[in-house]
Amino acid sequence: MSGVQTLTVGVDEGDQRLDRWFRRHFPHVTQVQIEKMCRKGEIRVDGGRVKGATRVAAGQVVRVPPLPDPGAEPPRPVPQAASDDVKMIHAAVIYRDDHIIVLNKPPGLPSQGGSGLGLRHVDGLAEHLRFGLAEKPALVHRLDRDTSGVLLLARSTKVARRLSEAFRHRLTRKIYWAVVAGTPSPPAGTIRYGLMKAPGHGRGGEGEKMVCIHPSKVDATDGAKRATTDFWTLDRVGTRAAWMALVPVTGRTHQLRAHMAELGHPIAGDGKYGGSGQENLGDGWGAMLGGDISRKLHLHARSLTIEHPVTKAPMTFTAPLPDHMARTFKTFGWDPGAVPADPFVQG
Repeated sequence: MSGVQTLTVGVDEGDQRLDRWFRRHFPHVTQVQIEKMCRKGEIRVDGGRVKGATRVAAGQVVRVPPLPDPGAEPPRPVPQAASDDVKMIHAAVIYRDDHIIVLNKPPGLPSQGGSGLGLRHVDGLAEHLRFGLAEKPALVHRLDRDTSGVLLLARSTKVARRLSEAFRHRLTRKIYWAVVAGTPSPPAGTIRYGLMKAPGHGRGGEGEKMVCIHPSKVDATDGAKRATTDFWTLDRVGTRAAWMALVPVTGRTHQLRAHMAELGHPIAGDGKYGGSGQENLGDGWGAMLGGDISRKLHLHARSLTIEHPVTKAPMTFTAPLPDHMARTFKTFGWDPGAVPADPFVQG
């Protein structure tokens, strides 16, 4: 058992989660142990209590409590991902080099773990995306479980820090495709409703839902944050449904889903924001389009444009539609190749 230690975060170690920093220094300490020590106030940063998710900065001092010696306890078996999941995550890779990996995340696959998920999430399966490097790639942004499309991972701590900074300062451009119920009027514009977490929790998951706040009331509403979404109608089927391009200017939780529902045109298949089973056949409100249209969420991160974190070259990654959205497009006669990659620069 070691004694109390104080370590200073190095110049090249800043802007990362405390738990990740801790495990790089003490790989024999488990995530559960780190979280427990944080809750008890045994791990501190600059003298203050912290959580595992707290981001540390270069020069900060971390108090490390007495730790068990490596090998003091018999190693626990390392959970192994199912072979089908490993094949799935390999098939999802649409680009990789020595610094980044780009996935076309399948719908239904969470970005990070949670209760009962085991290793079936991108972060858990990232162990199988090392491709010869010592570090497993790290997430630098996230997609909702049911949202598919472009997801970027960094292959080193330094690259992760640079990409996180780019996302934080909005130096990236993300374009989503969605199928929505009804047809927005006007067909293009900007949504500026603020967002805040709904009160309560419960079995309905209300605590995970976001509520739209009128822009004029955001500053006076506790917990509300400003949110901006640009939208553009790419095609439509009468008044029944529309194919939308969406750009989240800000990056709030469930922003696109909540904004489109507030506009009166929920994203197809969105039971949380569009009503659990209401159908919209052209003149009503509801996220289920009926007929042969899948009840899965029709939201896809179509493209991501970044400056490469090392070469500085501009790069755009594009992800093909998931199967259920491809079938919907075929049903409605929409051609993914018939629209501009970025319609917003055409207007």
